[in-house]
This record gives sequence, C-alpha cells and structure tokens, in this order.
Amino acid sequence: MRAAYIEQLGSPEVIRIGELSAPVPGAGEVLVDVVATAVDPVDTLVRSGVFRTPLTFPFVVGRDLVGTVVEAAAGFAAGETVWCNSLGHGGRQGAAAERVVVAANRLYRLPPGVPPLEAVAVLHPAATAYLALFNHGELLPGETVLVAGAAGNVGSALVTLAARAGARVVATASPRDHEHVRALGADAVVDYREPVERLAEAAPDGVDLHIDTSGRHDLDAAVDLLAHRGRIVLLAGPGARPVLPVGPLYMKDASVRGFAISRATVAELAEAAAALNDALARGLLRPRALEVLPLDAAAEAHRRLEAGELHGRRVVLRVRDTTEAGAQ
Repeated sequence: MRAAYIEQLGSPEVIRIGELSAPVPGAGEVLVDVVATAVDPVDTLVRSGVFRTPLTFPFVVGRDLVGTVVEAAAGFAAGETVWCNSLGHGGRQGAAAERVVVAANRLYRLPPGVPPLEAVAVLHPAATAYLALFNHGELLPGETVLVAGAAGNVGSALVTLAARAGARVVATASPRDHEHVRALGADAVVDYREPVERLAEAAPDGVDLHIDTSGRHDLDAAVDLLAHRGRIVLLAGPGARPVLPVGPLYMKDASVRGFAISRATVAELAEAAAALNDALARGLLRPRALEVLPLDAAAEAHRRLEAGELHGRRVVLRVRDTTEAGAQ
C-alpha cells in the first residue's frame, strides 16, 4: 500500500511517500480503507520529536482519518463509513496510508450524509475543544467562557460547542473575523489587541472558564478576569513559560489545568466522539476553509503548517476517492 511515512525524526523533508506492507488486523481491530486524513499541528510535533511518544519505524504519519470498513470485524460491518482521531502516537501507526488497522474502541461511525472530507478536517480541533470545555474545564450551562483566538480551528469549535451547551461566550479575534465568530454563537467578540479592561467589561461577573488557543498565555490577565473558582485550561504552547500570579489565583480559589488531547483516555475520546457525531449530523461543525491535497503533498503540508502559512485553513490529504474505498 502507499503511505506517507518517516524512518527517523526530523524536519518535513524526512517524510517519504512509498510502498509499505499492508497491515493485518488482530483481535479487536478493524481494517479500514482510508479516504482522507487531516494534517494537524500535533502531527508535526510527533514527526519532529518535540512530542515524545513510542514510535516504530517506518512510521506512518497522521492522526485522523475517515474511511470505510474493509471486512466485518468487532461489531463493524463491511462498507461502513467510519472515523478515528487517535492514531499516529502511543505506539499506533498513523493514518496517512491507503489502509490502516484501528482498535474497535477507537473507531466511530460517521453519521449519514456528512461529507467525509469536511468531517476529517474538524475531528481533531473539535474533539480538543470538547474535552477542554467539558472534561477539563467542567463547563456548566449559564457559565461564562472566554475563548481567546476564537476564529481558528480549535477556537471556532470551542465557541460552537460552548454556545450550544448554554454557556455565555466571550471571544477574542481579529476584527475581520468578528462576524464569523458571532455567527458561531459568541455573545460578545472583542478585538484581541484590546486591553484586558475591555474583556472585563464584556464579562462583568468574571470568567468561569478561560481558554487561550494561541499558546501565549498571559496568565496575569487571565487570572485577573477569573470569577470565584474560575478555571484556566492550557491546551497550546509547549514552549511557553509564563509567570503565574499565585496570590490572586489562590485568593479566587481558582485553578490552572494543562490539557493535551494525546493524553485523553479511550473513554474520554468516545464521549467526545458521541458529541461530535451529533454536532456533525446537525451541520454545526464545518471547516471554515478547506484545502484538499493528494497524499504526495504530505511533506509540503507539514512545512506550510510549521511556517504559519495556512492561517486557519485545514489541509486534508485525499488518499483515495470514496468510490474506491472498500473496492479492493
């Protein structure tokens, strides 16, 4: 089978496109014909070695996929359209190949009528948003959540899911993105360059949950904005070393929590998948800007992502046409 793989850690140039032996499913695993895989920031962290995780070389890159079941196994029927967003780390081979094996407890059915290329583009950011909001952020209806960087992929999903859950959403974004963020459900949108006082005006009772997708982490400002027992969830910026205002934090009985989706349990991922499938079926989760490239462009997609050239665009690598999947 054709695959995008690496034989050592390094820059995007270490990615190769070539033939590898097709995987053979074991007990509790499902063989899947891959239709498409997304290119995520976390994929570049694994490929470069910034995120250390068990790998076996040659190692197929990529975390997310939408595909079709090749043959009935572990409760899945042949031909079913399925998805997964937890390959490519933790000793599991990645998704950027014509065929993959997926543990049945990491595989989910795609709702009927959801376009596969659109779905694979939102799986990773939307699952990240769900777990940050509800598992780690413990967001409740009626609470106020601040989403910094709300126009990005994760930010957009945060706004959508928080608003749907009945939270009041205060968001920051560039002025050109304000209309988009409001359309997602934000109650107030503030220019990200405005001083913290402007955000305080938008959240006069304080912020119950603060999530910054940029990785800059101005914790002085964030703690200032928190309500009593407010929570800050950190989900970006592996190299960030901000100053933590400990005094104000403990006086508010508040907390700071780190969250990396790569550490999510199978049960947490399944909970997120159920919520995402419901939102996908209702048309609530869609990529704002989608670029579809062939599998051969994997290295170029990694390079552009690391160079900051995508600006919120989601890149999807088409592995095969949907009419081809399951036909071999």
